Amino acid sequence: MKLSLLTLPLLCAALLSVGGQAATSGNIPALPPGQTLPVPKPPAPKPPAVKPLPVQMPLAQTPPTQPPLEIAPATPLRPQTAPPLVPLPVVPPSIPTSPQPVPVPPAAYRPADPLFTRQWDMTTIGMPQAWALLPEVVQKGSLPNKSVPVTVAVLDTGFVNSPELAGRVVNGYDFVHDSARSGDGDGRDADASGVGQFAYHGEVVANIIAAAHDGRGMAGINPTARIVQVRVAGTDGLIDPQDLADGLRWAAGIPVPGVPANPNPAKVLNLSLFADFIPLTGCDARIQNAVSAVNAKGVLIVVGAANDGADASGYSPAGCRNVLTVTSATQQGTRPDYANWGRSVAIAAPGGETGHGVPVSSLSGPGGERSPNGTSMAAPHVAGVASLLLSARPRLTPAQLRALLIRTATPFPGGRCDPAPARTCGSGTLNAAAAVREALASSLGK
Repeated sequence: MKLSLLTLPLLCAALLSVGGQAATSGNIPALPPGQTLPVPKPPAPKPPAVKPLPVQMPLAQTPPTQPPLEIAPATPLRPQTAPPLVPLPVVPPSIPTSPQPVPVPPAAYRPADPLFTRQWDMTTIGMPQAWALLPEVVQKGSLPNKSVPVTVAVLDTGFVNSPELAGRVVNGYDFVHDSARSGDGDGRDADASGVGQFAYHGEVVANIIAAAHDGRGMAGINPTARIVQVRVAGTDGLIDPQDLADGLRWAAGIPVPGVPANPNPAKVLNLSLFADFIPLTGCDARIQNAVSAVNAKGVLIVVGAANDGADASGYSPAGCRNVLTVTSATQQGTRPDYANWGRSVAIAAPGGETGHGVPVSSLSGPGGERSPNGTSMAAPHVAGVASLLLSARPRLTPAQLRALLIRTATPFPGGRCDPAPARTCGSGTLNAAAAVREALASSLGK
């Protein structure tokens, strides 16, 4: 049984500290010069339903070693919105500023967001070429055939009102039932705000999927996507299997007893996590049942493979049926040592490695920037591309999306991600340009 705080199920591995030093210090400001993340007064705590319990120690005699955590303890009890990102002094020339006809898309579209020049992950998966194929969606924010924006649910540490997602992020629901682990004085409630030391993990994941192309901060994969933040992780970073199962159903619009209906059901779910308090011997039945129900509803579930350098098939939900399990790849297309592998892994995506993480915007970072690594970062690349495909082909089924993304992946160098034949990473590295090109050439999903 895996109960240790040190075996954090949020799938990130790079050192980040709120109020401290980032692993890679950035020079792209997301806060006005001279300002830092505000430290508000914590809200008055709600009377706890039960007396808070001390943090449970590992069952093993010697705690397992763990890479430095991506997000170290945060100062605020609940994350607060920082001042807006600082705009560039000029309007991006590639984005039309008048209602003139959009020209023929160039070979590549490059956002003017200042961090984009260092977002190696986006160029690795061919995002500039993919964006150029969808100029109406990416550059003007309009959608074909009067379709509605694609909603992506991020099941993670909860809601943070990121300026990268202004007007497109929803405070969903808090599914952490244990008041001793919730950190907000009660169990499940309608406020999904991130609480405690890992509060900004979900914000980073969401920004990779959908950060605006607005000349500030970073560029996300689908700048028209809407995000619903669903809190399933406690302040200890651990995830209860039943909380995760209920969160999965709710995120897809499936009724959950005792919980109000979700007014913003998602078409794509991102799970950069795995469930705790269960053996790592296969998919937990509660989670598999929820996955099957969500899949039957026509919703794609994208899952991080986890960061233990082990076979992903023992993990829930990475080892479940009918999910798209994603492991990490380096910029060179190889498997970093931490990344899980195996037959349950369908595809790889940029997750970074020690000293070369994925550049992202975050309110928790010095200058508004972080460079984390982990399969937490790999999964949202696939979820973001899936949402972009649905923007152009809204009737693609989960099975069609999975097949398209797997089929169009870039082969690994030399045909494998790792010298050990058993340590497989799926069909290759995510190729957004190839996936969009093939989707547009087909009538499927129109």
